[in-house]
Order: sequence, then structure tokens, then C-alpha cells
Amino acid sequence: MNHDIIERGRLPLLVFFLGLIIGFVVIRVSVRLIRADVSWWFSNVTAGDTHIHHVVFGVVLTLLSGLGLIAMGLSGDQLTMSILAGLFGVGAALILDEFALIFYLRDVYWSQEGRTSVDAVFIALAATGMILLGFRPLDLYFDALHDLRIGRTVVVDVVAAVLNLGLAALVVLKGKIWTGVVGVFVWPLLIVGVIRLARPTSPWARWRYLSRPRKLERAIQRERTLRRPLIRAKIFVQDLVAGRPDVLPHVRAATEDHLDRVVHPAPPPPAISPHRGLSGTIVGLPGDDRPPAGGGPDTPHDSEHEPVEPHT
Repeated sequence: MNHDIIERGRLPLLVFFLGLIIGFVVIRVSVRLIRADVSWWFSNVTAGDTHIHHVVFGVVLTLLSGLGLIAMGLSGDQLTMSILAGLFGVGAALILDEFALIFYLRDVYWSQEGRTSVDAVFIALAATGMILLGFRPLDLYFDALHDLRIGRTVVVDVVAAVLNLGLAALVVLKGKIWTGVVGVFVWPLLIVGVIRLARPTSPWARWRYLSRPRKLERAIQRERTLRRPLIRAKIFVQDLVAGRPDVLPHVRAATEDHLDRVVHPAPPPPAISPHRGLSGTIVGLPGDDRPPAGGGPDTPHDSEHEPVEPHT
């Protein structure tokens, strides 16, 4: 702790990492208890008939703590910076926990799309953890290009950074998010991700594979083969915890059912309406044909909280 964290000035990064974890765990527990109608310290926050999502508090907290980090960056001691970094981590957790709300521009917290928020948190934790362990983006690039440098050649460093980030973006477009994130630190993974087939539901497959059915079929079969053992292991653990009898046959059947639901060709891009809504957003986007949450007594809602009853 003293040698690797405090003496190297990584204590704020460690506290940020812990704040991110604690903030995510606490908010997930909170929304689950609220949804289950369990009375405890936290509850819904409303302004009149408007439910205030916790991403709002996350934005305010990250803004204030971020300003503090900037202001104290040169003169602040490590303890002060660590406190501000911890608050920044908690705020980031509140924002990333509702990342899907920002991405889809609608409340999808408990729906399938809502899992995007969990993926975003895990990616942030993975990247922060690697930096905390001493890995730095582009380190392998700089080591490989060491002989090409004359002193500190800025041009070589900039080209390496642009190439690394460009390859990472291409890998992410192919649907391989974890490969892209880790590849920023370990660049050979990016080469592998670029060469290999894209995931069949990725934007790259939508753009490049829809007119090449044989390649799309290869991508689907490869996805099913690679994901089958991971999904089977997850269902196996879930059934063991739940005490389900006759586990193995159920795991095999449930795995194939899950693959049938999630592994499919990417849909063609939707037509974008030339008209705009009153708020200035483009209408005709995916999901616009869904009934709005709270539209009637029989309308299902996917918010993390129960609908707010209007004041009478």
C-alpha cells in the first residue's frame, strides 16, 4: 500500500475505484428495495409529478468534485485529492448506472436494453483497475516504437495513439467491447479483434454482412459456439444456487433457448423520419412505436421505480 499506492501518488485513483464500486452497489441495492416496496432510508425523489432519476445527482456530484479536483490539482495534498476522487467515483457510478437511459433516451432500467448500464460500469471498473495495477494505455506501443524515437519524437507518439484508438474504435464497432477496452492497453488484442469476424448483432455486421449472407451465417455460428460455454456456466451456477433439480439437462436446454433469443443477424438500419418532435429530437427512432410509460392503468412500465401518482 505504501510503496505501490501512496508513494506513487495512486491513492486518489484507488479511492475513485472504491467509490465507483461502492456507489454502484449501493444504488443497485437501493433501487431493488424501492421496487420491492421495502421501506428504508432512501426512496423516490420527485419534483411535483416528475421523478428525478439518480443520474441527475450523479451529474451534479461529478461536476462539483471534478471542479474541486481541477482547482486543487496543483496545490492540493493527496488526502484532499483522494476525498474529491472518491466523490467523483460515486457520482460516476450514479451516472453509469443509468447509462442506458442516456443512450436510448428513454427509461429502460429493468428491460433488456438496461443491461447496457451494467456493461458500462464493468468496463469502467476494468479500465480503472488496469491503470491502478500499473498498466497504461499505449505503453506497449511506446515500447515497440522505442528504437524509432529520436529523443522524444512527438510525431511518433501521436501517430501511435491515433492508430491505437482507431483500431480500438473499429473493434468496438465489431461488437467486441471487452477486446477493445483491454486492447487499448495490450495492442496485439486489437489486431486479433480487427481480423476476426464481427459479432452478428454489431453495427459492423449491419453495415458489411447483410449483403454477404454466407459471412453473416459464419458469424452467427461462431457466436453461438463461443458464447455457449459461458452462458451454460452462468445458468449452471444460477440453478445450483436456486436448488433446481436435474441441473445438467436444464442447463443445456436453457443455453440453446438463450442463444436462439440473443444471437441473430443485425437488423437493417431503421429509416429516420425527416420530421422532428417538439423537443427537437428526431422522431422515428427505434422504440418510438412503444406506448409511453405511465400512459394508462394497463400500460407496462420499465422504470426502476413505481410510477408517480399525480397530485389531486
